[in-house]
Amino acid sequence: MRLVADRHGPGCVVAGRSAEYPERVSPKKPQEMKASTAAAKLDVYLPATPQEFQDGTVTRDELAELQANPPEWLTELRRNGPHPRGVVAARLRVSTSGLARAGVTDPLTTDEISALIAEPPEWLVRERQTYEEVRREERRLESREADRRAAAARES
Repeated sequence: MRLVADRHGPGCVVAGRSAEYPERVSPKKPQEMKASTAAAKLDVYLPATPQEFQDGTVTRDELAELQANPPEWLTELRRNGPHPRGVVAARLRVSTSGLARAGVTDPLTTDEISALIAEPPEWLVRERQTYEEVRREERRLESREADRRAAAARES
């Protein structure tokens, strides 16, 4: 068996292992995230989650399992809410800034969102128009940039 020190000299640390102590490698600890980060990745409103979820941490493997096989509480939250701002904005087809301008700061349930869609108030109609104009401009700029890159590639 050849030691790492053969190639790098004594006292050298390669890939996190010291040449003098190659057998002293601690097992990898799974990466953990705060409950708020996990809730954001799951598109749920953290205060509406079970207390044990809010108080703990979530590993990447646990997050993947929650996404692949959501428990009843997660399915229910996604279905009925309350929903975080990003989800509310997406369902209403407005930006989160548009929600703020309209004074919508609290999370909304699915029923509340459905009621707004069924009978859109003036602010919702206005914010949808604004949002669509912004998206149209973003698409125009992306297209212009793609055309510019294609022209530059042809000239090269």
